[in-house]
Amino acid sequence: MRKIIHIDMDAFFAAVEQRDFPELRGRPVVVGGDPQSRGVVATCSYEARRYGIHSAMPTSHAYRLCPHAVFVRPRFQAYKDASVAIQKIFHEYTDLIEPLSLDEAYLDVTGQSLCEGSATLMAQQIRKKIYDRLSLTASAGVSYNKFLAKLASDQNKPDGQFVIVPGEAISFLDELPIGRFYGVGKVTEGRMNALGIFTGADLRRKSLVELQNIFGHSAEYYHDICRGIDHRPVSNRRIRKSLGSETTFQQDITDRKQIQHYLLQLAQEVCHEMALRELYAYTVTIKIKYADFRQVTRSSTDEVNLVSLQRLARVIPVLLDKTSAGDEAVRLLGISFSNLVAVEDYVQCEQLELF
Repeated sequence: MRKIIHIDMDAFFAAVEQRDFPELRGRPVVVGGDPQSRGVVATCSYEARRYGIHSAMPTSHAYRLCPHAVFVRPRFQAYKDASVAIQKIFHEYTDLIEPLSLDEAYLDVTGQSLCEGSATLMAQQIRKKIYDRLSLTASAGVSYNKFLAKLASDQNKPDGQFVIVPGEAISFLDELPIGRFYGVGKVTEGRMNALGIFTGADLRRKSLVELQNIFGHSAEYYHDICRGIDHRPVSNRRIRKSLGSETTFQQDITDRKQIQHYLLQLAQEVCHEMALRELYAYTVTIKIKYADFRQVTRSSTDEVNLVSLQRLARVIPVLLDKTSAGDEAVRLLGISFSNLVAVEDYVQCEQLELF
Protein backbone atom coordinates (compact mmCIF):
# COMPACT_ATOMS: atom_id res chain seq x y z
CA MET A 1 0.00 0.00 0.00
CA ARG A 2 1.38 3.39 -1.02
CA LYS A 3 1.85 6.25 1.44
CA ILE A 4 1.13 9.63 -0.15
CA ILE A 5 1.32 13.06 1.49
CA HIS A 6 -0.21 16.15 -0.08
CA ILE A 7 1.15 19.43 1.29
CA ASP A 8 -0.79 22.64 0.60
CA MET A 9 0.46 25.95 1.95
CA ASP A 10 -2.16 28.16 3.63
CA ALA A 11 -3.00 31.36 1.69
CA PHE A 12 0.59 31.23 0.50
CA PHE A 13 1.16 34.59 -1.22
CA ALA A 14 -0.77 36.49 1.47
CA ALA A 15 1.01 34.57 4.24
CA VAL A 16 4.42 35.54 2.83
CA GLU A 17 3.31 39.19 2.76
CA GLN A 18 2.10 39.02 6.37
CA ARG A 19 5.34 37.36 7.42
CA ASP A 20 7.56 39.91 5.69
CA PHE A 21 5.47 42.93 6.72
CA PRO A 22 4.33 42.51 10.35
CA GLU A 23 1.94 45.46 10.08
CA LEU A 24 -0.23 43.26 7.81
CA ARG A 25 -0.68 40.47 10.35
CA GLY A 26 -4.25 39.95 11.46
CA ARG A 27 -5.55 42.21 8.70
CA PRO A 28 -7.48 41.28 5.52
CA VAL A 29 -4.79 41.16 2.84
CA VAL A 30 -5.54 40.81 -0.87
CA VAL A 31 -2.68 39.97 -3.24
CA GLY A 32 -3.46 40.99 -6.81
CA GLY A 33 -4.13 43.96 -9.04
CA ASP A 34 -5.09 47.47 -8.09
CA PRO A 35 -8.77 47.60 -6.99
CA GLN A 36 -9.21 50.63 -9.27
CA SER A 37 -8.06 48.56 -12.25
CA ARG A 38 -9.32 45.40 -13.95
CA GLY A 39 -6.96 43.15 -12.03
CA VAL A 40 -7.94 39.97 -10.24
CA VAL A 41 -7.23 38.46 -6.83
CA ALA A 42 -4.26 36.06 -6.88
CA THR A 43 -4.93 35.00 -3.30
CA CYS A 44 -6.04 36.54 -0.03
CA SER A 45 -5.54 36.03 3.69
CA TYR A 46 -8.04 34.11 5.77
CA GLU A 47 -9.06 37.42 7.36
CA ALA A 48 -10.14 38.59 3.89
CA ARG A 49 -11.93 35.34 3.07
CA ARG A 50 -14.39 36.02 5.87
CA TYR A 51 -15.80 38.79 3.68
CA GLY A 52 -16.38 36.43 0.76
CA ILE A 53 -13.22 37.34 -1.15
CA HIS A 54 -11.58 34.52 -3.11
CA SER A 55 -8.95 34.00 -5.80
CA ALA A 56 -9.77 34.93 -9.42
CA MET A 57 -12.34 37.48 -8.21
CA PRO A 58 -11.98 40.97 -9.74
CA THR A 59 -10.13 43.16 -7.25
CA SER A 60 -12.74 45.87 -7.76
CA HIS A 61 -15.39 43.46 -6.43
CA ALA A 62 -13.10 42.45 -3.56
CA TYR A 63 -12.82 46.14 -2.64
CA ARG A 64 -16.60 46.48 -2.53
CA LEU A 65 -16.82 43.46 -0.21
CA CYS A 66 -14.09 44.77 2.09
CA PRO A 67 -13.05 48.40 1.53
CA HIS A 68 -10.65 48.33 4.48
CA ALA A 69 -8.66 45.39 3.06
CA VAL A 70 -4.98 45.94 2.26
CA PHE A 71 -4.34 45.41 -1.46
CA VAL A 72 -0.74 44.50 -2.35
CA ARG A 73 0.96 43.76 -5.66
CA PRO A 74 2.42 40.25 -6.00
CA ARG A 75 6.14 39.76 -5.26
CA PHE A 76 6.74 36.55 -7.19
CA GLN A 77 10.43 36.32 -6.41
CA ALA A 78 9.66 36.24 -2.68
CA TYR A 79 7.14 33.46 -3.24
CA LYS A 80 9.60 31.49 -5.40
CA ASP A 81 12.30 31.83 -2.73
CA ALA A 82 9.94 30.49 -0.07
CA SER A 83 8.88 27.66 -2.39
CA VAL A 84 12.52 26.61 -2.94
CA ALA A 85 13.08 26.48 0.83
CA ILE A 86 9.93 24.38 1.27
CA GLN A 87 11.09 21.97 -1.46
CA LYS A 88 14.37 21.49 0.42
CA ILE A 89 12.39 20.35 3.47
CA PHE A 90 10.46 17.86 1.30
CA HIS A 91 13.74 16.39 0.08
CA GLU A 92 14.70 15.56 3.67
CA TYR A 93 11.96 12.90 3.53
CA THR A 94 11.82 11.69 -0.09
CA ASP A 95 13.07 12.44 -3.57
CA LEU A 96 9.77 11.35 -5.08
CA ILE A 97 8.11 14.78 -5.13
CA GLU A 98 5.56 16.08 -7.64
CA PRO A 99 5.11 19.87 -7.37
CA LEU A 100 1.73 21.15 -8.55
CA SER A 101 2.55 24.82 -8.08
CA LEU A 102 4.74 27.02 -5.88
CA ASP A 103 2.66 26.15 -2.81
CA GLU A 104 1.47 22.59 -3.37
CA ALA A 105 3.06 19.17 -3.87
CA TYR A 106 2.61 15.42 -3.58
CA LEU A 107 5.21 13.33 -1.74
CA ASP A 108 5.45 9.55 -2.01
CA VAL A 109 7.02 8.33 1.25
CA THR A 110 6.32 4.64 0.69
CA GLY A 111 9.13 2.54 2.16
CA GLN A 112 10.82 5.45 3.96
CA SER A 113 12.32 4.55 7.34
CA LEU A 114 12.02 8.01 8.91
CA CYS A 115 9.46 8.34 11.73
CA GLU A 116 9.31 4.53 11.83
CA GLY A 117 7.72 4.64 8.41
CA SER A 118 4.69 6.66 9.57
CA ALA A 119 3.48 9.03 6.85
CA THR A 120 1.33 10.81 9.45
CA LEU A 121 4.36 11.61 11.62
CA MET A 122 6.38 12.66 8.57
CA ALA A 123 3.62 15.09 7.53
CA GLN A 124 3.57 16.54 11.06
CA GLN A 125 7.35 17.01 11.04
CA ILE A 126 7.30 18.62 7.60
CA ARG A 127 4.64 21.11 8.67
CA LYS A 128 6.58 21.92 11.86
CA LYS A 129 9.83 22.47 9.96
CA ILE A 130 8.08 24.77 7.48
CA TYR A 131 6.75 26.85 10.36
CA ASP A 132 10.01 26.83 12.38
CA ARG A 133 12.22 27.75 9.42
CA LEU A 134 9.92 29.95 7.34
CA SER A 135 7.20 31.17 9.74
CA LEU A 136 4.54 29.85 7.33
CA THR A 137 1.79 27.32 7.95
CA ALA A 138 0.88 24.35 5.79
CA SER A 139 -1.94 21.84 5.74
CA ALA A 140 -1.40 18.18 4.93
CA GLY A 141 -3.42 15.23 3.72
CA VAL A 142 -2.24 11.65 4.09
CA SER A 143 -3.67 8.63 2.31
CA TYR A 144 -2.89 5.73 -0.01
CA ASN A 145 -3.38 7.62 -3.30
CA LYS A 146 -3.12 11.14 -4.71
CA PHE A 147 -6.82 11.83 -5.04
CA LEU A 148 -7.57 11.03 -1.40
CA ALA A 149 -4.45 12.79 -0.08
CA LYS A 150 -5.46 16.00 -1.88
CA LEU A 151 -9.00 15.79 -0.51
CA ALA A 152 -7.61 15.20 2.98
CA SER A 153 -5.34 18.25 2.92
CA ASP A 154 -8.39 20.47 2.47
CA GLN A 155 -10.28 18.93 5.36
CA ASN A 156 -8.70 20.76 8.32
CA LYS A 157 -7.41 23.96 6.72
CA PRO A 158 -5.69 26.13 7.75
CA ASP A 159 -2.69 24.69 9.62
CA GLY A 160 -4.28 21.26 9.92
CA GLN A 161 -3.84 17.66 8.93
CA PHE A 162 -6.16 14.80 8.05
CA VAL A 163 -5.61 11.11 7.34
CA ILE A 164 -7.79 8.82 5.23
CA VAL A 165 -6.93 5.17 5.83
CA PRO A 166 -8.06 2.42 3.44
CA GLY A 167 -10.87 1.13 5.65
CA GLU A 168 -12.41 4.59 6.05
CA ALA A 169 -12.19 5.92 2.48
CA ILE A 170 -15.63 4.81 1.26
CA SER A 171 -17.50 6.13 4.31
CA PHE A 172 -15.63 9.46 3.98
CA LEU A 173 -16.41 9.75 0.27
CA ASP A 174 -20.04 8.68 0.68
CA GLU A 175 -20.78 11.74 2.84
CA LEU A 176 -18.75 14.20 0.79
CA PRO A 177 -20.74 16.75 -1.26
CA ILE A 178 -20.19 16.09 -4.94
CA GLY A 179 -18.84 19.62 -5.48
CA ARG A 180 -15.90 18.78 -3.18
CA PHE A 181 -14.66 16.05 -5.51
CA TYR A 182 -11.64 17.22 -7.51
CA GLY A 183 -12.49 17.11 -11.19
CA VAL A 184 -16.14 18.01 -10.62
CA GLY A 185 -16.51 21.66 -11.61
CA LYS A 186 -19.56 23.90 -11.27
CA VAL A 187 -21.07 22.84 -14.60
CA THR A 188 -20.60 19.12 -13.92
CA GLU A 189 -21.88 19.55 -10.38
CA GLY A 190 -25.07 21.11 -11.79
CA ARG A 191 -25.53 18.23 -14.23
CA MET A 192 -25.01 15.70 -11.47
CA ASN A 193 -27.43 17.49 -9.15
CA ALA A 194 -30.05 17.39 -11.91
CA LEU A 195 -29.56 13.61 -11.97
CA GLY A 196 -29.99 13.31 -8.20
CA ILE A 197 -26.27 13.04 -7.48
CA PHE A 198 -25.46 15.21 -4.47
CA THR A 199 -22.91 13.10 -2.55
CA GLY A 200 -20.28 10.47 -3.19
CA ALA A 201 -22.79 7.81 -2.18
CA ASP A 202 -25.21 9.01 -4.87
CA LEU A 203 -22.45 8.84 -7.48
CA ARG A 204 -21.42 5.34 -6.36
CA ARG A 205 -24.94 4.07 -7.01
CA LYS A 206 -24.52 4.83 -10.71
CA SER A 207 -23.06 2.03 -12.82
CA LEU A 208 -20.17 2.63 -15.21
CA VAL A 209 -22.54 2.13 -18.17
CA GLU A 210 -24.95 4.78 -16.83
CA LEU A 211 -22.11 7.23 -16.32
CA GLN A 212 -20.72 6.55 -19.80
CA ASN A 213 -24.09 7.36 -21.35
CA ILE A 214 -24.07 10.70 -19.55
CA PHE A 215 -20.44 11.78 -19.26
CA GLY A 216 -18.68 9.86 -22.05
CA HIS A 217 -14.92 9.49 -21.65
CA SER A 218 -14.98 11.09 -18.15
CA ALA A 219 -17.22 8.33 -16.81
CA GLU A 220 -14.41 6.00 -15.72
CA TYR A 221 -12.79 8.78 -13.67
CA TYR A 222 -16.06 9.54 -11.83
CA HIS A 223 -16.70 5.82 -11.37
CA ASP A 224 -13.28 5.35 -9.75
CA ILE A 225 -12.98 8.42 -7.53
CA CYS A 226 -16.20 7.78 -5.60
CA ARG A 227 -14.69 4.37 -4.77
CA GLY A 228 -11.36 5.86 -3.70
CA ILE A 229 -9.52 4.44 -6.72
CA ASP A 230 -6.58 6.39 -8.17
CA HIS A 231 -3.61 4.59 -9.73
CA ARG A 232 -1.67 7.70 -10.77
CA PRO A 233 1.93 7.60 -9.50
CA VAL A 234 3.69 10.52 -7.87
CA SER A 235 6.04 11.66 -10.63
CA ASN A 236 9.05 13.90 -10.11
CA ARG A 237 9.34 14.19 -13.91
CA ARG A 238 5.97 15.86 -14.30
CA ILE A 239 5.97 18.27 -17.25
CA ARG A 240 3.48 21.11 -17.23
CA LYS A 241 0.92 21.00 -20.03
CA SER A 242 1.30 24.70 -20.71
CA LEU A 243 2.91 27.90 -19.51
CA GLY A 244 1.55 31.37 -20.12
CA SER A 245 0.89 34.92 -19.03
CA GLU A 246 -1.83 37.51 -19.58
CA THR A 247 -2.61 41.10 -18.74
CA THR A 248 -5.82 43.11 -18.37
CA PHE A 249 -5.74 46.77 -19.41
CA GLN A 250 -7.20 49.59 -17.36
CA GLN A 251 -8.33 51.20 -20.62
CA ASP A 252 -9.33 49.19 -23.71
CA ILE A 253 -6.78 49.37 -26.52
CA THR A 254 -7.37 49.48 -30.28
CA ASP A 255 -3.91 50.21 -31.69
CA ARG A 256 -2.79 47.10 -33.60
CA LYS A 257 0.95 47.81 -33.18
CA GLN A 258 0.46 48.34 -29.46
CA ILE A 259 -1.42 45.02 -29.18
CA GLN A 260 1.41 43.26 -31.02
CA HIS A 261 3.98 44.92 -28.76
CA TYR A 262 2.20 43.76 -25.59
CA LEU A 263 1.96 40.18 -26.90
CA LEU A 264 5.68 40.10 -27.67
CA GLN A 265 6.40 41.52 -24.22
CA LEU A 266 4.31 38.77 -22.60
CA ALA A 267 6.02 36.20 -24.82
CA GLN A 268 9.45 37.32 -23.63
CA GLU A 269 8.37 36.91 -20.00
CA VAL A 270 7.09 33.37 -20.60
CA CYS A 271 10.15 32.41 -22.66
CA HIS A 272 12.32 33.49 -19.73
CA GLU A 273 10.19 31.34 -17.39
CA MET A 274 10.55 28.36 -19.76
CA ALA A 275 14.32 28.81 -19.81
CA LEU A 276 14.40 28.76 -16.01
CA ARG A 277 12.32 25.56 -16.01
CA GLU A 278 14.45 24.08 -18.82
CA LEU A 279 11.46 23.58 -21.12
CA TYR A 280 10.93 23.86 -24.87
CA ALA A 281 7.59 24.33 -26.67
CA TYR A 282 6.19 23.58 -30.10
CA THR A 283 2.82 25.41 -29.83
CA VAL A 284 2.03 29.08 -29.19
CA THR A 285 -1.49 30.36 -28.45
CA ILE A 286 -2.65 33.96 -28.20
CA LYS A 287 -5.76 34.92 -26.22
CA ILE A 288 -7.86 38.00 -26.96
CA LYS A 289 -10.70 39.27 -24.80
CA TYR A 290 -12.69 42.07 -26.40
CA ALA A 291 -14.36 44.98 -24.61
CA ASP A 292 -17.70 43.12 -24.63
CA PHE A 293 -16.01 40.13 -22.87
CA ARG A 294 -16.09 37.87 -25.93
CA GLN A 295 -12.95 35.77 -25.97
CA VAL A 296 -11.03 34.07 -28.79
CA THR A 297 -7.81 32.05 -29.02
CA ARG A 298 -5.60 31.40 -32.03
CA SER A 299 -2.80 28.81 -32.10
CA SER A 300 0.16 27.82 -34.22
CA THR A 301 2.05 24.51 -33.99
CA ASP A 302 5.25 23.59 -35.76
CA GLU A 303 6.21 19.96 -35.18
CA VAL A 304 9.76 20.58 -36.38
CA ASN A 305 10.74 24.02 -35.08
CA LEU A 306 10.67 25.00 -31.42
CA VAL A 307 9.16 28.26 -30.17
CA SER A 308 11.74 31.06 -30.22
CA LEU A 309 11.55 34.84 -30.02
CA GLN A 310 12.48 35.01 -33.73
CA ARG A 311 9.65 32.63 -34.62
CA LEU A 312 7.21 34.52 -32.36
CA ALA A 313 7.98 37.80 -34.14
CA ARG A 314 6.73 36.14 -37.33
CA VAL A 315 3.88 34.06 -35.89
CA ILE A 316 2.14 36.61 -33.61
CA PRO A 317 1.20 39.02 -36.46
CA VAL A 318 -0.19 36.07 -38.44
CA LEU A 319 -2.31 34.94 -35.47
CA LEU A 320 -3.50 38.51 -34.87
CA ASP A 321 -4.68 38.69 -38.49
CA LYS A 322 -7.09 35.88 -37.64
CA THR A 323 -8.79 38.03 -34.98
CA SER A 324 -10.65 41.34 -34.86
CA ALA A 325 -8.11 42.88 -32.46
CA GLY A 326 -7.61 46.50 -33.41
CA ASP A 327 -10.85 46.70 -35.35
CA GLU A 328 -12.49 45.92 -32.01
CA ALA A 329 -11.33 47.22 -28.62
CA VAL A 330 -9.32 44.77 -26.51
CA ARG A 331 -9.45 44.56 -22.71
CA LEU A 332 -7.19 41.52 -22.14
CA LEU A 333 -4.25 39.89 -23.94
CA GLY A 334 -2.62 36.57 -23.16
CA ILE A 335 -0.09 34.18 -24.60
CA SER A 336 0.70 30.60 -23.71
CA PHE A 337 3.01 27.83 -24.84
CA SER A 338 2.08 24.15 -24.93
CA ASN A 339 3.35 20.83 -26.32
CA LEU A 340 6.15 21.29 -23.82
CA VAL A 341 9.22 19.06 -23.66
CA ALA A 342 12.06 19.02 -21.17
CA VAL A 343 15.40 20.22 -22.54
CA GLU A 344 17.03 16.98 -21.40
CA ASP A 345 14.49 14.82 -23.25
CA TYR A 346 14.75 16.94 -26.40
CA VAL A 347 18.55 16.71 -26.45
CA GLN A 348 18.40 12.93 -26.01
CA CYS A 349 15.99 12.63 -28.94
CA GLU A 350 18.24 14.79 -31.12
CA GLN A 351 21.25 12.64 -30.23
CA LEU A 352 19.40 9.44 -31.09
CA GLU A 353 18.52 10.77 -34.53
CA LEU A 354 22.24 11.13 -35.33
CA PHE A 355 22.49 7.34 -35.41
